[in-house]
Amino acid sequence: MVLQSSCSNGGTVDAPAPGMKVLNARVHGMLDYVIAALFALAPTLFGFEGTPQIVCYVVAAVHLTLSLFTAYPLSIAKLIPFPLHGKVEMVVVPSLVALPWLAGFSDVTPARNFFLAAAALIAVVVLLTNYQSADATARIEHARA
Repeated sequence: MVLQSSCSNGGTVDAPAPGMKVLNARVHGMLDYVIAALFALAPTLFGFEGTPQIVCYVVAAVHLTLSLFTAYPLSIAKLIPFPLHGKVEMVVVPSLVALPWLAGFSDVTPARNFFLAAAALIAVVVLLTNYQSADATARIEHARA
């Protein structure tokens, strides 16, 4: 669904409807690699040690692996369907929220807040992503070859 709004010059501009999935597979993939890098760098950037540091490195490795093997433009092997990738991320969000308490570092305020912020960021990406776009992108790229 696309909403049209009037321009000052008398024309119309197509604007995304509220709730529209505006991120395609390529943009989502770029964001996935940024998120993996943030988890890998967070212990150094924010001074996490011990359990929060280890958990950050594990989450970075898992997120990177998921990204590298998802069937979207920026992966090395297209083994995981992009819609399944989205379902995994839907599980990741509440897991990241719970991790500081489950892993015993909820009292480490910077680490806890980083995990909560990362969960919020990933939730926004999930809500804005068109998980069917990888199929269309793959067909277009295949047609060009």
